[in-house]
Amino acid sequence: MATLILENLPDELIKHIQILAQEHNQSVNEEVIAILKQVLQTSQKPLKFLISPETDPTWEERRKATPEILAEIEQRRSQRQTTIQWLDSTALIREDRER
Repeated sequence: MATLILENLPDELIKHIQILAQEHNQSVNEEVIAILKQVLQTSQKPLKFLISPETDPTWEERRKATPEILAEIEQRRSQRQTTIQWLDSTALIREDRER
């Protein structure tokens, strides 16, 4: 097995690892190995879906559909009947400052 030497570890980090080791009934060395294994096993794989024309074949279709979707949202918003009177945030901020 290889040996790994870490220098200049912050004291808070060492204390945290020691606490974790005690909680798991392990030595600090065993706890560090467990943490490294966990991080390496659960590391995120590259995203399969990136929003760009190079990686998403439907990107252009979705880009063209955006104005229609926004118009539909605006139409729904205008049709919705509401009696809520939204307060002006400026007035609320002024009121808080005056307290």
